[in-house]
Amino acid sequence: MSQPRVIIVGAGFGGLAAAKALKDTPAEIIVIDRTNHHLFQPLLYQVATAVLTSSQIATPIRSILRNQKSVTVILGEVTGVDKDKKCVFVTDADRENVPVVYDYLILATGATHSYFGHNEFETFAPGLKSLADAEAARNKILEAFELAEAEEEPKRHQDLLTFILVGAGPTGVEMAGALAVLVRTTLKTDFRRIDPASAKIVLVDMAPRILSPFSEDLSKAAKQRLERLGVEVRLGHSVDQIDANGVVVGGERIASKTVIWTAGVAPSPAGKWLNVETDRAGRVRVQNDVSVPGHPEIFVVGDTGSFEENGKPLPGVAQVAIQQGRYVGKLIHGRVIGRTSTPRPFSYFDKGSMAVVGKGFAVLQTGKVRISGFGAWLTWAAVHLQFLATSSLRLAVFLQWIWTYVTGQRGSRLIVNHHGSEQLKKTAETSIKVAVASK
Repeated sequence: MSQPRVIIVGAGFGGLAAAKALKDTPAEIIVIDRTNHHLFQPLLYQVATAVLTSSQIATPIRSILRNQKSVTVILGEVTGVDKDKKCVFVTDADRENVPVVYDYLILATGATHSYFGHNEFETFAPGLKSLADAEAARNKILEAFELAEAEEEPKRHQDLLTFILVGAGPTGVEMAGALAVLVRTTLKTDFRRIDPASAKIVLVDMAPRILSPFSEDLSKAAKQRLERLGVEVRLGHSVDQIDANGVVVGGERIASKTVIWTAGVAPSPAGKWLNVETDRAGRVRVQNDVSVPGHPEIFVVGDTGSFEENGKPLPGVAQVAIQQGRYVGKLIHGRVIGRTSTPRPFSYFDKGSMAVVGKGFAVLQTGKVRISGFGAWLTWAAVHLQFLATSSLRLAVFLQWIWTYVTGQRGSRLIVNHHGSEQLKKTAETSIKVAVASK
């Protein structure tokens, strides 16, 4: 008798947690992902600000699951699901929409950028969701200083050295803090014709305060810390326009050549694949066992699903995905081995929320505990090291953090343009056109 097949779509936090929970299950497990690596997304901003390298926050999926002989990893992109035929459609470099059948399906496809109906912003304000995004942001940030150093007209320096971050959630706050430390420490002695510390960093959000999921006192502490680092925080106004020359916020134009989107997220198209009920954001509404209504063999975990607890949807954070992935893995294991008892509904254990704000400062909220400062930063560092995929990554990141903390030097300040001279030519042509137009 053939073994049942479990397909896991996505090797993020939720997908990997499910795969690991199935390690002793007598089943064929197929993990499908459009990249060959598991990415530790909470540290993407550190790649974007040259603290860490890409290889320090990502690990090949095959390497992580190499000891699970029942697991097959496929590099491909799922483009649809047929619930009746119980198959997913996979596209790779050589083939399109190949059907792969399943007995159990776990969708852990995560989220992407959301521009709240203004998709035209994406061209000028890229987001931060992948290694490619982070490296592109690092290129853009470092190139801004190079262009300013080469610029003969001092009046243009400020436009080149103005960095705008749209969205004051954890990603925006952490990015703003790291960027402020970069320009005031690491780069301060590297240039001769410009002063990197003169760079202007603006954090924009329409909310009345930053880090809205945190308590007001922690939000206030984080804002004060950013302002001490030199970050300009603009709240209560939406972004009306973004173009090649900057942004318009509350009717005021801020000139900038570097705008990074750190605001909302949108779920994957899993809801469309399944043709089931979704919430307003497009996340699949799941039952208390994280399954799709009417299809007990299909599970949706993490950012892709909408799971309500005490009348409120769970947040789109790594811990939710990890705990749901483990739960679903154990649930499927029980079914495969013939366990007849009814499993308990999924229950989320909130371990708290954290955000780092520059060097040696973080905010931490768990239950009634709310702390900020160096102690919270040490806790943040320990937790993030713990959840990196391998011990080698933990050691590498730990040593890099110590080195950066003590010396101020970054792990990777390389500008890597994959189209080299062509990209440089385009950048130069754009700069010349803007310079001519401004005269």
